Amino acid sequence: MEFPVTLPPNILTLAKELNVFPQDIDEFFTRGSGHGGQKINKTESCVELTHRPTGITVRVQRFREQHLNRMAAYGLLIRKIEEKIRGAESKRAQEIFKVRKQKARRTRKSKEKILKEKHHRSSVKETRVNLLHRSLEE
Repeated sequence: MEFPVTLPPNILTLAKELNVFPQDIDEFFTRGSGHGGQKINKTESCVELTHRPTGITVRVQRFREQHLNRMAAYGLLIRKIEEKIRGAESKRAQEIFKVRKQKARRTRKSKEKILKEKHHRSSVKETRVNLLHRSLEE
């Protein structure tokens, strides 16, 4: 299983686990769009990959060089295939879940627990301060 571009080892192992083969991928080079003027209108540096078995298509135009766009496109395609096959078990889905969990609001019970702990800490500090003042007065 030899891909037409050099890919990082983690992407290669992921492709092997998911049974993604280079012969199942159609590769097209097109002209890019957006900013860049004459250069973008003349060169075909945009890479479009289609994985035939799943029907997933990615289009990458991040870099000026075609070979860098090819590497990025293959990596993106393999990660998208992982997301489709593994669903919630995929790495990206786990990262999204983690961020949502961090941003979620606390429940009323957990808020009450936190406040109770804060009141306890403040009462401990207050007794310490009172003891300190008494010892200074003596």
